[in-house]
Amino acid sequence: MPRTWEPEGRTAVVTGAARGLGAALARRLAGRGMRVALLGREHATLAALAETLGTESHAVEVDVTDDAAMERAAGEVTRVLGAPSVVVANAGVAEGGPFETSAPETWRRVVEVNLVGSAITARAYLPGLRASGGYFLQVASTAAFGAAPMMSAYCASKAGAEAFARSLRAEVAHQGVGVGVAYLHWTDTDMVRDVDRHPVLRELRGHMPGPARRVYPVDRVASWLVRGVERRSASVYAPPWLRLAQAGRPFFPLAVDLLSRRELPRLMRAHSFEQTGLLGAGGRIEERLIDRTPAGPPADGHGR
Repeated sequence: MPRTWEPEGRTAVVTGAARGLGAALARRLAGRGMRVALLGREHATLAALAETLGTESHAVEVDVTDDAAMERAAGEVTRVLGAPSVVVANAGVAEGGPFETSAPETWRRVVEVNLVGSAITARAYLPGLRASGGYFLQVASTAAFGAAPMMSAYCASKAGAEAFARSLRAEVAHQGVGVGVAYLHWTDTDMVRDVDRHPVLRELRGHMPGPARRVYPVDRVASWLVRGVERRSASVYAPPWLRLAQAGRPFFPLAVDLLSRRELPRLMRAHSFEQTGLLGAGGRIEERLIDRTPAGPPADGHGR
């Protein structure tokens, strides 16, 4: 496949597009002349964003963990905008707290959205990506190779998402479909701002080396990812210096263990620590929607 290609006139799909990085990606891709499908849990917010993009777009309210609804959403997007050339599996949630006292349903939901939801997204859109010779970008995190205490579900899900995308890449390369993994560090979203509201998580981040503590503006992160999309990169780093961190992967577990053994006992004595629940405004909306979901067949995933 070509190293770069022209995005104008093609269709892009972004999950988790209602706010934060997903919304910034949608704006950047629209700015490249792409038609954009916005997928998420809040149709009104998605539709309002679509009105601002200045390009043909379509909002679909859907739960990325619902297989049938995602299949319907993929069919709807293809009918309205055409077969996708780019699919960005960006939808994600996080929670913090000691694993032992975490709520099982919340812990499980993080894994379901971040890992299972990404796989469902890929399954739904692979036919379109084969037809267009397209590109699937899995949004992962430095948590995929630098697992941190108090974030077990998030770290496990992002490590799994990385492994899933690498496996998928090997399966579909001969079909002309590119697959990339985006490694993000601290990005200025409401999820990360929520992390800093909790003393133990805030202080653990504060003990990282200076460059590793820096929080990057969401639009800048989106620009790095879109550059990776245009290059159909196997790995996308945001910020780019994270490429150097890959070489240190074998040493990160030891460093995390040493830091945690030294600092966690002191932090836990100094601060009471309760489970955070799902972080950020998107996480709180996700929790409310889960609480309202009735037993029985899954809800319809079409925009409304």
